[in-house]
Amino acid sequence: RILDQTRLPQEEVYLELGNYQDIASAIAELKIRGAPAIGVAGAYAVALGALKIESKSRAEFMERLRDISQTLAATRPTAKNLFLAIERMEQVAAAGEDVEPIKKALVDEAVKIHAEEVEATRKLSQLGAGLIEDGFTILTHCNTGALATAGYGTALGVIKQAKEQGKKIKVLATETRPLLQGARLTTWELKKTGIPFTLITDSMAARVWLMSLSLSMNSALDLDS
Repeated sequence: RILDQTRLPQEEVYLELGNYQDIASAIAELKIRGAPAIGVAGAYAVALGALKIESKSRAEFMERLRDISQTLAATRPTAKNLFLAIERMEQVAAAGEDVEPIKKALVDEAVKIHAEEVEATRKLSQLGAGLIEDGFTILTHCNTGALATAGYGTALGVIKQAKEQGKKIKVLATETRPLLQGARLTTWELKKTGIPFTLITDSMAARVWLMSLSLSMNSALDLDS
């Protein structure tokens, strides 16, 4: 079950994805976006695909699993997390001897990858929040929150954690053309968490930076682009 990011912020539409083909399409169509989130989705897609393979032959099972992995890899060739997740899933499968135990191991690994992502972003946010001082105005670019990570968020997670620590902060969010991840997604997350923000055009960022002595820049490297 995923939140369709292409429909935000006007609508909150959840999609039930019951097979790896649906997940692959959702990634390709940007309904799932953000490299960490894509990686988690890819892991679950491999597991779902494996569960639907009917062959009891290990050789046939592995061949079909490779086809599934290739289909998923083609959805977003630039998403490093996707390839890392697929590689982990393939290694788990290769270590197994019988089909049914392999299927269970793949499901367990997908859940583990998801849990690791949640824990990693939570720890990152806690550490990063220590750099945010009370009264800061923070400039953000793109979207690096829970939507992009299937967890707590990276750069935006730092801001959310700072608020949870009681710090009074404000955010200037760039629109992030051409897909408007900042205007559509970051502002949606900020509103959900009650953090005051102002949406600005991308071209305003440099001017705002020059005029603001107490401005902190908050962004993150997204290996999806």
